[in-house]
Amino acid sequence: MTEFLKQTISRRAVLGAGLAGASMLAMPSILRAQDKSLKVGVYGGYFKDSFDKNIFPDFTKATGIAIEAVAEPTGEAWLVQLDQAAKAGQAPADVSMMSQVAMLKGQATELWAPLDMAKIPNGANLIDRFVNKYPDGRVAGIGAVSWYITLVTNTDVYKEAPTSWQAFWDPANADKLGLLALVSNSFLLEVTAKTFFGGTNALDTEEGIQKAFDKLAEVKPNVRLWYRDEAQFEQALKSGEIPMGQYYHDVTGLAAADGNPVRSTFPKEGGIQDSGCWALSRASTKVEEAHVFIDYMSQPSIQALLSRKVGTSPTVKRELTDLTDAEFAAVSSDIEPIIPRYDLYQTKSDWLNQKWTELIVG
Repeated sequence: MTEFLKQTISRRAVLGAGLAGASMLAMPSILRAQDKSLKVGVYGGYFKDSFDKNIFPDFTKATGIAIEAVAEPTGEAWLVQLDQAAKAGQAPADVSMMSQVAMLKGQATELWAPLDMAKIPNGANLIDRFVNKYPDGRVAGIGAVSWYITLVTNTDVYKEAPTSWQAFWDPANADKLGLLALVSNSFLLEVTAKTFFGGTNALDTEEGIQKAFDKLAEVKPNVRLWYRDEAQFEQALKSGEIPMGQYYHDVTGLAAADGNPVRSTFPKEGGIQDSGCWALSRASTKVEEAHVFIDYMSQPSIQALLSRKVGTSPTVKRELTDLTDAEFAAVSSDIEPIIPRYDLYQTKSDWLNQKWTELIVG
C-alpha cells in the first residue's frame, strides 16, 4: 500500500475515533508582528506533512501569522488533554481539528470558544451541515474536511456496479462482505435507516433503533469479515477474496488508479459522509489569529487544494470551487449523503455498543 494510502487511513482513524479543539479569550485588536502565531492541532503522519507542505506556508505568507503544527494523539486522548488544559487556563493548541462526536463532548463542558461569524466571512461558502453549533445557536466549530464511506466491489467478481446499499442484504452475496467492526465508525444503523425506513430520523427513538438493529442483523450471513484493520480488508477486496463491502471512497479510487480491480460506488441512498471541524479552545489567547485561520481555510480555493493534495471532500459548496468533474468525483458526489447520527454516539454509546455486540458482531 502506498504511503499516501497508509497515511490517509491513519489520519481518518484518528478523526473517526475523536479529536480536539482550541479557544478564545480577550485580545488586543492590534497585534505586534512577533505576536502573530497560532498553534494548530492536526493528525500526524501524512496528514500533518501535507498541511506543513501545501497549506501552512502559504497561509503565513498571506497573513503574517506563523503556524506551529501540533500532531494530535489518537482517540479521545486529545479531547481529554484539551479539556484538562483549559481547566488550568492553558491551550496545547489554539485551534484543533475535531471529530463530530468530540465536538459534542466538548460542547458539554463549554470547551469550544464560540466563533464570531462576522470575522469569518468565508463561512458563507460552507454547506450548512458543516457549521457546528451549540444548542443555543452559538457556533462551536467550522467544517475543516470531510470524506465518504461508500459501497465498494471487486470488478472481476462484480462486472456491474451495485446501485443500492440493499446489495448488502442480497442472499446472492452470502459470505462476501467486509464491513467496519464498530457501531460508531461503520454507521450501518444510518445506512439501514436510510435504505429501509425512510431516513435517519427513524433512529430518533429506541424502538426505531431496535428495528434498524433487527433489520441489520439480517446482513450477518453475508459478512465474511468485520474489520478493524483497514489494510486487511483492502487486500482482500483487491484479491477478490472479500469482493464487496464498505470502504473509503478516496482510498478505493487511489487503489483503482494503481490498476487494482476495485470500484467505489455512491449508492442511490447516498454515501456516508463523515467530517472534522476546526474548533477553538476556550483557553486560547489567539482568538483573532484563530478567526483569520478558520476564515482562510474556508476559502473555496483552499478546500479545492485540500481535495487535490489530501484527498478530502470540500466542506464548501461545489459550485464555488474550480474542481473539475473528475477531481470532484475522486473525493465526493452530488448525491445527497447519509449523515451520521453523532448525537446517538454521545448520548447512547454504551447501549448501542451492547446491542451491536449482542445482535450484530456477537
